[in-house]
Amino acid sequence: MKNLPFIIIILLSISCQSNLEKELKSTKKITVVAHRGASGYLPEHTLASKAMAHAMNADYIEQDIVLSKDDIPIVIHDILLDYVTNVSEKYPNRKRLDGKYYVIDFTFEELKNLEVTERFDSKTGLQTYPNRFPKGTSSFRLHSLQDEIELIQGLNKSTGKNIGIYPEIKNPKFHHENGKDFSKIVLEILTKYGYSKKDDQCILQCFDAQELERIRNELQSELFLVQLMEFPEQKNLLAFYASYADGIGPWYKHLISSKTTSGFSFTSLVEEAHKLNLVVHPYTFREDSLDEFDSFKEMIDVIIHNGGADGGFTDFPDRMKEILESKN
Repeated sequence: MKNLPFIIIILLSISCQSNLEKELKSTKKITVVAHRGASGYLPEHTLASKAMAHAMNADYIEQDIVLSKDDIPIVIHDILLDYVTNVSEKYPNRKRLDGKYYVIDFTFEELKNLEVTERFDSKTGLQTYPNRFPKGTSSFRLHSLQDEIELIQGLNKSTGKNIGIYPEIKNPKFHHENGKDFSKIVLEILTKYGYSKKDDQCILQCFDAQELERIRNELQSELFLVQLMEFPEQKNLLAFYASYADGIGPWYKHLISSKTTSGFSFTSLVEEAHKLNLVVHPYTFREDSLDEFDSFKEMIDVIIHNGGADGGFTDFPDRMKEILESKN
């Protein structure tokens, strides 16, 4: 090689380095988070959906949490009951002045009387994803965070797996306004079930930066924390997020700057996050909602392998794992 012109040696070195980087990127551990369980196949946040996600070997299973009237953390995506239950039929007189039904206005026993179904538009009654589990069929119920943890830990024991949980504190400001210290209640439960350190297979997430910082500093949690991000301008706050969080959860579109006939180009979000030692888990990978992508495989290739994300939330954990494993 010593007889080659200097410029050729430089080019060969750059090429080898580039190939090594691509190899490392393609073989790094990618975290697959079952978004509301295996919600592409069964109604979201039902125990059946979580059991299916566990069988599909997701790395983590997500729990959105809202408090009941009697301070029980309920696994449901919204502070409202309107979009996934028959609350208007069961308790027609329990809506607030705005015409909506709030989880926090019902006890856990009352909530367990509701039927849970596939997500729908509360005004039209139409199913949000028409090709998923048929709305209004079979029988599903709401459950507590404790119920779900015991299911996942029980399945871990019986199967020999070590699948983690990925709870989200939903709308903490609303809970504070209703006189409840939501985060403190959740942290006490997580600690009771053995989740208190960063390596305890529990990632805690929240959109509210003030509350997540409070969880780290005031409540002194040592859990792995992920700051969820809703708006692209939040990229300017990455250094602040890194002062208390271990990762970010942005909308996947915030990783992409443009799409042309020659392919996708990317924002600097992932690069800047990685410089601050923040992992990046974008949401949401849906095979039945591809937007600008031609296939689910292309979506995963673009966001994970080309965009550099460290994993992501998906309604289809089996398909995401299958595609990731076929890449290597």
